[in-house]
Amino acid sequence: MSMKGKETMSKQDETITVGKFGSTYGIRGWLKVFSYTDNPESIFDYSPWLVNNKGVWVEHKVEAWKRHNKGMVVKLSGLDIREDAHQLTNFEISINPAVLPELPEDEFYWRELFGMQVVTTKGYNLGEVTDVLETGSNDVLVVKANPKDAFGQKERLIPFLEEQVIKHIDREAQRIEVDWDPGF
Repeated sequence: MSMKGKETMSKQDETITVGKFGSTYGIRGWLKVFSYTDNPESIFDYSPWLVNNKGVWVEHKVEAWKRHNKGMVVKLSGLDIREDAHQLTNFEISINPAVLPELPEDEFYWRELFGMQVVTTKGYNLGEVTDVLETGSNDVLVVKANPKDAFGQKERLIPFLEEQVIKHIDREAQRIEVDWDPGF
């Protein structure tokens, strides 16, 4: 393994959890997989998978996968017997963000928005993005207000409506400009 690989592996906060292993399936080392990706099967587009085993990141390559009943099962390289595969049951599956496809300039992964400052079109700093809620109709930015917020807010929920509310996202400056009433 190159030094670059080790350096990436030690930055635990820079992995993205994409799913979880379920119980074993059959005797040849197959495992059930629960995918957290928008399209469940796209979990198999990412490689290698990373599993955090007691603080050590272990790489696993997908050898094969298939649909099974209403779910999916996977065969990992090097795991050929049920007992070896069983040790991964309930472990989360993570990936290195570097394996994600590059998005067009006007598109973002939610994780890129975390930590960005949210500022109104009039220049008032509403705080920092700490989470994104997926509500079904539209997504919502969770913004932790600054400690000395003039409006006494601790947290704001701002609908992620492009053009209506979200006016501009600046990756370089790490800020999101919004048309939003700071009193809300």
